[in-house]
Amino acid sequence: MTTPATLEREVKLRFGSVEEARDAVTSAGAAPLRCRRLQEDALLDDKAETLRKRCCALRVRVESGRSLVTFKGPVQVSPMKLREEIETVIGDGETMLRCFEQLGYGVWFRYQKYREEYALNDVVIAIDETPVGVFVEIEGGEQGIGDTAEALGCHASDYLLDSYRGLFMEHRRAHGLPDTDMGFGDGA
Repeated sequence: MTTPATLEREVKLRFGSVEEARDAVTSAGAAPLRCRRLQEDALLDDKAETLRKRCCALRVRVESGRSLVTFKGPVQVSPMKLREEIETVIGDGETMLRCFEQLGYGVWFRYQKYREEYALNDVVIAIDETPVGVFVEIEGGEQGIGDTAEALGCHASDYLLDSYRGLFMEHRRAHGLPDTDMGFGDGA
């Protein structure tokens, strides 16, 4: 039996601080969904960079004793970031990474962020603290994302559609820093 594809639709918005983001989110009426926790993500690919050449991603995420494996397809044409996403909970992220390594998929990029999540109507709102800034990520239906962004004081011109890796690499280039993983101890 084939599991139907899920389309992930999201935008990111940059905020000046966690407090500013949290105030905007709670003022919009969002309810807490999941508390703040560290997420440690690893992106994998084979030596031929097969996934990156297809504009796809394979990720293992470890957070608060919970691990997930996620496949993301190429970004589709849309005013918001839209792509296929297949995700499942796994028992042990580090063991899964070792399994993928045995299959020829190695980690090529690691990144960390602190995330807390809120719910509002048909969207999930994440406040993400990263080494390169604070972002609010809104995921859900197109109308809900647009309405929520407006409730946060933002507009379509404020949407960031890049991945955290892309935003990190842009930050590194702008500041003349070497390419590294994105971690809180990496001098980003």
